[in-house]
Amino acid sequence: MTAGHALEGVRILDLSNGIAGPLAAMLLADHGADVVRPEPPVGDPGRTRPGFAMWNRNKTGVSLDPESEAGRGRLRRLLDGADLCVSSGYGPFAGLAPPADASAANPALVFLSMPPFLGETPWSGGAESMGLLSAITGIALRQSSFEGGPIDPVFPYLLYLQAAWAAAAGVAALIERESSGHGQIVTVGGVHAAMVAASASLVIDPEGSEILANYGPGGPHPMYTRYQCADGGWLFLATLTTKFQERALEVLGLTDVLEDERIEGRIEAMLLPTNRTWVRERFVKVLASKSRDDWIQRLRAADVPTGPLLERDHWLDDPALESVGMRIELVDPTHGPVDVPGSPVNLVATPWQLRRSAPVAGEDQPVEWPTSGRTPGPLPPEGDGPLAGFRVLDLGTILAGPYAGTLLAELGADVVKVEIPGGDSWRERGMPYIRGQRGVAIDLQSTGGKEAFHALVRSADVVLDNYRAGVLERLGIDYPRLVEVRPDIVSVSITGFGNHGPFSSEPAFDPLLQARSGMMTAQGGDSEPVFMTIAINDVTTAALAALGTVLALFHRRRSGAGQAVWLSLAGTSAFAQSEELVRSPSRDKPILGGRDFRGRGPLDRFYQCVDGWVRIQAPDVESLVRAGLLEGPVPTDDPELTARLVASCSGIPRDVLVDRLGAAGVPAAAARRVSELVADPEYQEWEVFNRLERPGMSWVFAPGRYARFSRSQHHRTLRPPGVGEHTAEVLAEVGLAPEEIDRLTSSGAIRLGSPMVFRPMAAYR
Repeated sequence: MTAGHALEGVRILDLSNGIAGPLAAMLLADHGADVVRPEPPVGDPGRTRPGFAMWNRNKTGVSLDPESEAGRGRLRRLLDGADLCVSSGYGPFAGLAPPADASAANPALVFLSMPPFLGETPWSGGAESMGLLSAITGIALRQSSFEGGPIDPVFPYLLYLQAAWAAAAGVAALIERESSGHGQIVTVGGVHAAMVAASASLVIDPEGSEILANYGPGGPHPMYTRYQCADGGWLFLATLTTKFQERALEVLGLTDVLEDERIEGRIEAMLLPTNRTWVRERFVKVLASKSRDDWIQRLRAADVPTGPLLERDHWLDDPALESVGMRIELVDPTHGPVDVPGSPVNLVATPWQLRRSAPVAGEDQPVEWPTSGRTPGPLPPEGDGPLAGFRVLDLGTILAGPYAGTLLAELGADVVKVEIPGGDSWRERGMPYIRGQRGVAIDLQSTGGKEAFHALVRSADVVLDNYRAGVLERLGIDYPRLVEVRPDIVSVSITGFGNHGPFSSEPAFDPLLQARSGMMTAQGGDSEPVFMTIAINDVTTAALAALGTVLALFHRRRSGAGQAVWLSLAGTSAFAQSEELVRSPSRDKPILGGRDFRGRGPLDRFYQCVDGWVRIQAPDVESLVRAGLLEGPVPTDDPELTARLVASCSGIPRDVLVDRLGAAGVPAAAARRVSELVADPEYQEWEVFNRLERPGMSWVFAPGRYARFSRSQHHRTLRPPGVGEHTAEVLAEVGLAPEEIDRLTSSGAIRLGSPMVFRPMAAYR
């Protein structure tokens, strides 16, 4: 059959709450799934949030009383007919769909569990929380700042990322079910989202020292940061690789910095703590001498990636965002006329579609799904991952493209990193983002290299790239020509602003989109703009690219047809601020940050203790009185209340304070350093870390399992490949004879390499 949408005919029951679960279900609904969202008779409290209009579009509403036998019976019937069920593990329906019972009644059900943490949530109440999650996973203390304390994010990017990655993992399980007939429990918790977000930070040398991120809100690298110009405007200088850095130094007239005896020609030496201050001062002085537009024009003329810092309020109307179709209008039953971000994942043959707005409050559609009717056969062998048997050719460079390949490898695919014989220029620093792949080095501009690549394509299911617009065509490996080699191929392309249109040639790195989309100015508020340490747009695009890949593979599994898939960093930058960008007549302005932003108010922020910091999310003042943090008359003025709490917390040890708050019913979490995480028993149980052996060097901890599959989980350690390490092996698998491989090697069309030895490098962000 040929479906009009990738997930047409797939039935999904959305029992989730908050942000991540509903947004994951929305991503699947956008691509054709029949998503039913029960709502208790008292209504969903999330309806008041502006994001509700986006997160629940394309869903069908049913009114269901979880306290009544009739309601529970109806829920059981829906579960019996569902292909996939999404649950956050808390809320009115949390206890009514236990995975064991659901899978017993419907063995073909994929149960997508999206807990706020991993298993049991460690803070009171158990609801999802960006603030608590960023604290407990070590992300808050890794954010660069003036003083080096934890920074509270002003938008919940980890929850948006959890939604994208969970949706990808859920569809991967549906693909596996097409072969085995069996469902399973798929768990993608908040910690998994933090792992996807901060993979580089989670490569931990047990003998190394902890990073104190007190180098200012622009980050540690003077050539990868933002600067204020003569007219007061800010620009971001995004020179991450040597060729761009050298060009930038020429344009700025700062080549003498390299000649300084403290640098000795090594750009990497600028990152040393002894050099950061004086080098940055040189850049500050030069960039303050001309207007922002003048500098951007000069730098771009030399092909140096740079761009302006703009305000978040204007991003939804920006022509660059309009060029990738990311602004849509709808009439929401609760919020009225609303502008919201569209879908960041674009399947050309089976495009997403806005079919309807979020359900009306109290809506009760007569949904009666027939039972699945599937009769699963014997259980297949465990331990290969849901995408076992699929091959992906990863042509990506720098971050988003290669990282999408690593996430697909985590799902079990055989991912082959195809790079030039000289190697990806960023592979040393980007090691965490190429793990789990096999390395093949090919010169795609040579005749022999092109023929070898075609042999690889004939064996592959997916070709993934993140080249600049136009490069695929110049290399002769764009989708129309890939189809000539393998008619059912899936091609997944990531660009900055789409493959076509007036902005397609503009430079696009994660911070340039952080800058242009308003992320930096929103986090900085009335202080300096903040360069987010997490590469939000890159890592979220990688997860969304994994989702686009499995959507296309699922459609191909049922229809036999491949297709092209495309994503843009611009589109991701809107998705990663989805609620913050929603516009409706009734909404309040989204929150802005400030200098070393600690939180939204006295009840909802970080407080310093004797030996660290604690993130508090108190429901009311009375709960803090119960915790013994407030005595006597309680101040009604926020600054005075904050001062009282600062004084109270300062004399209490961190873990003691967390326990006291929990006993009083106050959600709270310690701001942990990354090095603390490896000793967490729950992290160990969930294989959050693996040991990565390094020949001739000490081992390091590296991210382990980014998700858990109850039946098709693999337990491999994802290792980075060397340049061309597996060239001969992979080419032999696709039919090239040894003498042909020798000929290609002698001509320089391919390179045979050796394993990679990872060496830690100074943090660049």
